[in-house]
Amino acid sequence: HGTGTKNKAMAGSGIALPEDSIDVTNNPAVAPFVGDQLVIGAAVFSPIRKYETSSSMANGGCFPGMGCAFTIGPNSLKSKSNYFVIPHIAKSWQLENDAAWAIAFYGRGGMNTDWQGGTASFSPMGPGSTGTFPGTYGDGLMDFDGMDPNTFSNGNAGVNLSQAFLDITWAKKVNENFSFGVSAVLVSQMFEAKGIRTFGPYTKSVAETGNPMLPADYLYNNGTDWSYCYGLKVGMHAPINDMVTFGAMYQTKISMTEFDDYSDLFADGGDFDIPADLKLGVTIHTSESLAFNFDIEHIWYSDVDAVGNPISNIFACPGAGAGGTDLSQCLGGKNGAGFGWDDMTVYKVGMRWSNNEDWTWRLGYSYGEQPIPDSEMTFNILAPATIEHHFTAGFTLERVKGRQFNMALMYAPNSKVSGMQNFDPSQSVTFEMYQWELEASYSWRF
Repeated sequence: HGTGTKNKAMAGSGIALPEDSIDVTNNPAVAPFVGDQLVIGAAVFSPIRKYETSSSMANGGCFPGMGCAFTIGPNSLKSKSNYFVIPHIAKSWQLENDAAWAIAFYGRGGMNTDWQGGTASFSPMGPGSTGTFPGTYGDGLMDFDGMDPNTFSNGNAGVNLSQAFLDITWAKKVNENFSFGVSAVLVSQMFEAKGIRTFGPYTKSVAETGNPMLPADYLYNNGTDWSYCYGLKVGMHAPINDMVTFGAMYQTKISMTEFDDYSDLFADGGDFDIPADLKLGVTIHTSESLAFNFDIEHIWYSDVDAVGNPISNIFACPGAGAGGTDLSQCLGGKNGAGFGWDDMTVYKVGMRWSNNEDWTWRLGYSYGEQPIPDSEMTFNILAPATIEHHFTAGFTLERVKGRQFNMALMYAPNSKVSGMQNFDPSQSVTFEMYQWELEASYSWRF
């Protein structure tokens, strides 16, 4: 919902309200307006996730165009990964001729899931061959025919995705009413998946062999894999007059290197890119002590195949048992199934008010329709990003000039998505989430 403590206290609004060096991550053009400053901070983030599945009417049956039943539960589970620490640090330097440099490191994460327990049942060979196994996705596909009876029988399933960003920024103030900036964005991300062996027959590598009972070597339980690349941000900052300031930022799509150890999971052999992002904002200063922000952000999730491709692609894969022959739509294929996320547009409002020389108070609210259609339920148990509303508040205490202590609190109320389980249309899936976050930072001006 934002980057930097002050920005998060206003629900991510304020790209036209430069306050700290970390603000260059939201708009690189503000670097000449934040002075020489060092900021260090960290957040404790807690997303509470739950999913439920109804009873099934499949009884080991098959469905036209969807192969044979793969039933999850009925289960009602809460994820065991509930607390994450997310850091940031930034430094800015003012140069001659109204230019500035800045460097900022910040993390993203906290959508990790850990589903412990539950059951799943399968009939991959057709009616009458059903078996029931522990775990959200069963995690023991080969057990029912007597092969490999003790493999990963603990049943835990989940994913772990974390990202680290380093923005190197240069910006120039052209005049008092306009500045522009550019950032080189260096990115590394780490990923791990476990407990999803059930999807082995739907992978391109297994479908190529024609034997659905072979394991997919690069689907899950391969430990942590790393991916790297770089992108670009451009921004502009325009104080139109003493009352109104406009800001804009665009970040390019970042084409990451592949997760080779999970090339059977993500589309195009393990490709997991970072989507393009556009932010626009206006700040209105009604007085010296009071400012209001109105921002909008758009994220192009659908341009990243691993995130935007629908799970329905999987039924064109030969291993799905639905008569498909297109290897490119298997997991890991060129057009492999993904999480089916829509693009997101997020609307943000925020307020900053100073009541004296020491204290500054902030409030914020943001809304964005969650990106998961009700037709994309089964895969999104791994990443149930259902949040739509963020309510935020925070403050700055500056007892010594140039030394600031900042706090931000976020609460995102419970939000649900329900729909048909993609591999068993007689079964419904509901997942829900609420979140809170507490962040603190300290800054020094030189």
